[in-house]
Amino acid sequence: MDPRPIGVFDSGIGGLTVLRELVALLPGERMVYLGDTARLPYGTKSPETIIRYSLQNARFLLGQGIKLLVVACNSASSVAIPRLQAEMPVPVIGVIRPGAERAAEATSSGMVGVIGTRATIASGAYEREISAIRPGVRLVSRPCPLFVPLVEEGWVDNEICRLTVQSYLGDLAEEQLDTLVLGCTHYPLLKPAIGGMLGPGVRLIDSAEAVAGQVAGLLAREGLERGEGVEGHRAYFVTDASERFREVGERCLGRSIRRLELVDIGNGDSYRCH
Repeated sequence: MDPRPIGVFDSGIGGLTVLRELVALLPGERMVYLGDTARLPYGTKSPETIIRYSLQNARFLLGQGIKLLVVACNSASSVAIPRLQAEMPVPVIGVIRPGAERAAEATSSGMVGVIGTRATIASGAYEREISAIRPGVRLVSRPCPLFVPLVEEGWVDNEICRLTVQSYLGDLAEEQLDTLVLGCTHYPLLKPAIGGMLGPGVRLIDSAEAVAGQVAGLLAREGLERGEGVEGHRAYFVTDASERFREVGERCLGRSIRRLELVDIGNGDSYRCH
C-alpha cells in the first residue's frame, strides 16, 4: 500500500473533469488538486511561460508528498511534459496521448478534428500523436481561445455560449468529420453546446476517462495503489480563490468542495494564504 496522494494540476477549473474520472475509477486514492487560477488561461502564453508555470505547479504538489503527477491541462501537456518527466522524481502523465489514442480508435472515416487553446494547436501535439498511432488520418485543427473564459465564468449553457461555439465551429460541418477531440480539459463542460451544433454524427473525444485508465494501470504496475476498503480524501488548492470556482467546480465534480485553500506559488516558494 502507498498512502501518498495523486497530484493533479490545471490552469483553472477544467482539470476537475479529469479529477472527476480519477475519483470515479479510484475512489480509495487520496488526491490533491491545484488550479492556477491567478495565471489562467495558459493557452495564450508562450511555451517558455507555460513550462515555467508547470514546473512551479509540480513543485508545489511535490511538497504535498504526491506519488504521481497528472498534468490535466492540454496546453501544459503539449509543451511541458518532457521537462516535467525529466525533473520530477515521480511518474508524470499528461492528457495528449490518451486523447489521441481514443480519437485514432474512434474514427471510422479517418476524418478527425482537434480543437484547443492557441498554445495546444500551435504545438501540433495532437496531430503528431494521432498520425503516429494511425497514419493516413486527415486532421483539421481549430483554436478556440474564448472557450476557456466561458467555462471559467460558468457560461456553458446560454446564448453567448452557443453563438461563440457557432462562430468557431460552424464551418466544421463542411469537413465531414466523424470525430472531434476536445483538446482542452475545460471543453467537456461545453459538450452540450458543441454536440448540439455538430450533431450526433460527430463523436466528441474527452481524454479524461482515458487518463484515469492510464493512471490506474500505472499504479497497479508500479505497486503504488493505496489499497481497497478506504475512502480517499480530496484537497483543493487555487492561486486565486473565488466563489465562481467553487460554484462551477462543484457542478463539474458532482460533489461539494468543502475546503478551498489559497496558495501563492508565483515565486517558486509556495505558501498558504490566510
